[in-house]
Amino acid sequence: MYFDSVVIKIVIIFLSKHISFDKMGLVSSQNIQNINVLFINELDNYVASKAVDVVQTYLEKNSNYGLALRIDKVEANKTDAKGLLESMCAKYGDSIEKNQPPHVIFDSTKFGLASDTVKSFAIALGLPTVSASCGHDGDLRQWSDMDKDKQNYLLQVMPPVDIIPEVIRSIVQKLHITNVAILYDETFVMDHKYKSLLRNMQTKHVITSVAKDDSKRTNQIERLRKLNINNVFILGNLSTINLILETVKPTFLERKFAWYAITQNEEEITTKRANVSLLFLKPVVYSQNRERLKQLRTIYNLNDEPQIMSAFYFDLALRTFLAVNELLQSGTWPIDMKYLHCDDFQGGNTPERNINLKQAFVQINEPTSYSDFELAKQPGTPFNGHSYARFAMEINVVQFLDKNSPNRKSIGIWNAGLDSPFEVEDEENIKSIAAPIVYRVSTIVQAPFIMRDETAPKGYKGFCIDLMDEIAQIANFAYTIEEVSDGKFGHMNEKGEWNGIVKELLDNKSDIGLASLTVRAERENVIDFTVPYYDLVGIAIMMQKPKIPSTLFKFLTVLEPNVWLCILGAYFFTSFLMYILDRWSPYSYQNNIDKYVDDEVKRVFNLKECLWFCITSLTPQGGGEAPTNLSGRLVAATWWLFSFIIIASYTANLAAFLTVSRLSTPIESLDDLAKQYKISYAPIHDSPEMIYFERMANIEHMFYEIWKDLSLNTSLTLRQKSKFSVWEYPVSVKYTRIWQAMQDAKLPNTLDEAVARVRNSTHGNEFAFLGDSTDIRYLVLTSCDLEMIGEEFSRKPYGIAVQQGSHLKEMLNDAILKLLNKQRLEQLKIKWWLKNKDELKCRKSKDQADGITIENIGGVFIIIVVGIGVSCIILVFEYWWFILRKRPRVITVTESALSTDVKLAQGIHLGREICN
Repeated sequence: MYFDSVVIKIVIIFLSKHISFDKMGLVSSQNIQNINVLFINELDNYVASKAVDVVQTYLEKNSNYGLALRIDKVEANKTDAKGLLESMCAKYGDSIEKNQPPHVIFDSTKFGLASDTVKSFAIALGLPTVSASCGHDGDLRQWSDMDKDKQNYLLQVMPPVDIIPEVIRSIVQKLHITNVAILYDETFVMDHKYKSLLRNMQTKHVITSVAKDDSKRTNQIERLRKLNINNVFILGNLSTINLILETVKPTFLERKFAWYAITQNEEEITTKRANVSLLFLKPVVYSQNRERLKQLRTIYNLNDEPQIMSAFYFDLALRTFLAVNELLQSGTWPIDMKYLHCDDFQGGNTPERNINLKQAFVQINEPTSYSDFELAKQPGTPFNGHSYARFAMEINVVQFLDKNSPNRKSIGIWNAGLDSPFEVEDEENIKSIAAPIVYRVSTIVQAPFIMRDETAPKGYKGFCIDLMDEIAQIANFAYTIEEVSDGKFGHMNEKGEWNGIVKELLDNKSDIGLASLTVRAERENVIDFTVPYYDLVGIAIMMQKPKIPSTLFKFLTVLEPNVWLCILGAYFFTSFLMYILDRWSPYSYQNNIDKYVDDEVKRVFNLKECLWFCITSLTPQGGGEAPTNLSGRLVAATWWLFSFIIIASYTANLAAFLTVSRLSTPIESLDDLAKQYKISYAPIHDSPEMIYFERMANIEHMFYEIWKDLSLNTSLTLRQKSKFSVWEYPVSVKYTRIWQAMQDAKLPNTLDEAVARVRNSTHGNEFAFLGDSTDIRYLVLTSCDLEMIGEEFSRKPYGIAVQQGSHLKEMLNDAILKLLNKQRLEQLKIKWWLKNKDELKCRKSKDQADGITIENIGGVFIIIVVGIGVSCIILVFEYWWFILRKRPRVITVTESALSTDVKLAQGIHLGREICN
């Protein structure tokens, strides 16, 4: 827009009048067509100036062409648009005054202010122009959005100097280079290449001109090293290439750096440095053009360097003039051509032209002298920005083992063009020159996928590190890994801005996103994912593992203490009552010894026997012989019935008690959490899980608004409204309630905070964490106080992220599929999950549900031990008592106090004891 305004304002000042010519005023003498040319050239572009002079001489000496040139030259200052415009207007005005207006403008300005000024001048005045300026379709701002009439006479053909840098793009694509520095000198135009040359490529690049001063040039190259750039392209003449090679330090010529030298010159590269290896590209003339080029150089002195540019200007100018001559000779050139003076231009009064210079230009069959023309002819493809000189460049591997013996080997030809592939005959030779491929990997620490480890080669270990090492080995590349600063996977805010790994990829700060990164639709809109490398993973619930109280005498807690006391009281009361009844009943054994003298079992129910009978009646062994008296038997039967009920009740309650105590938490799913209010729950703030619940709640709200709008729509008929009339609310509010409960619970900011809240849960203040199931599985794996509740939900796969359109996607896909076929991914899962060294061996909940543990039933063994111990003590006492009673005693019989029967009985009894 700036240059258009310059034209509009300055042209009005300098142009004087509107002149109309009925005829061109060009007299054809001896069948020679005179062509007026306005030649606009930059001050230092001697190659173009010399080439146009050679064209004029060439046409003069070859009368068979039937044309002669009258050339008005304007030399352009690259930085003085006003001065250039004044010069063009003056020359143009003089030619009109002399009745010799220009048929065509031949523009050899390369780029920048001068080139833009010429294009603005030509389009404003409607002057047929052929430009040799640099720039693709989007770079020609002054000639953009032209109507069809102007497209036919305002032409641009890109010169070789504009096409040669395209080889860099081809090399980067071929070798998958991830970082590039491009150093260029004044022989190349790179102003418009900063953004377009490596556009849509995942390559960090720096484009800068070569510093003139030695110290500045040394610092310039040193800065490239600090930027971790190890692929350097030099665009320049041979002296510039040699200058840079002699400037760099020896460390820059080591194997980890790659050097590429590209020039317009045809000579061989030389340097005084030793141990230098580089890829050298130079133009070569087509074999069919060599003879013609040789004649032009020897006969017409077309020998300015670089030869490719000199020949290009010659071929383009000659083709231009022949095209104009063809239009004049065929009568298609307008007879009443109108020319507008500069100061008559008012911004919208450009004369209409009916000149199809483009068609005539394309149809010229004049042979070229160095390269061919690739002219856009396809329908729908603009001519300007897509037409260029097509030539060849020889690809050489050059090694300077010492200062005097360079080793050169040609490995292929690059056919110059837009998006022309880079092909070589020997892939190994170019691999020996190329720097090692190093990709930048962004990651997030998440066990067991990525974990910090200072002893590991890259400072990290885990499932993903092992996976990337396997992929790098298959695809033959290296990588550097770095954590993202914000610790986020990647989420888009309300402004459409991304964070985390996704932002690193979008900003071209990373080539690969390696983490437990879920594949989501919104992410796939801005980045690409590989095939999944891990199973579907969803959201899970984690809670504190229930602490089941255990006691050795847990079987005693089945009944309340007062019940035990009542049972004990009933035992003693029944035993004593049975003793009393047997003692006083006339029908008991002890009171009817003679009656039961023939019975095999003779049992006297003294107090000891009653206690024993009642206690044994509680066991499967039974109480033994029952009392003989009816009252005693009735008490025994009552006690048996009591014992049966107590034992049955105790057994049933013991089984139920142990079963209930081993039941897991009542929360089994997200629905269970949503239905209760005692346990608070929440995910981590700003996590993918939080975003999931927030979005689900928003969707429910949106559905509600839609239903409400339909229900309250006054434009609907009663019949239509009736279709939305329902008694129950038709839209679910499940996630709305869940999201509200999460906000009330206050979302934890980190995983550590969430785990701490779960572990600090107490009765009445419990907390459940909702998070990535792999996080929860690993926490459960490495601890014994946490457990995962229920099944996962909202499951998605994990994938490796790359920049959108990156070639890495296919390469990583191939490697992952190979690992999948080899079952290597399954082996990694076994390593980091089933055989993880950090796994804690602790009792699982299912183990507790399999049976009664020793902690709960161990009391019975204590009872046995106590019983055995007491029995041993009693045995000692009994033995002592037996020994004590067995000692002989001297007894004096006093008959005065005893009757004869008593004395006899006592004597018999004593005698028995002595005998025993």
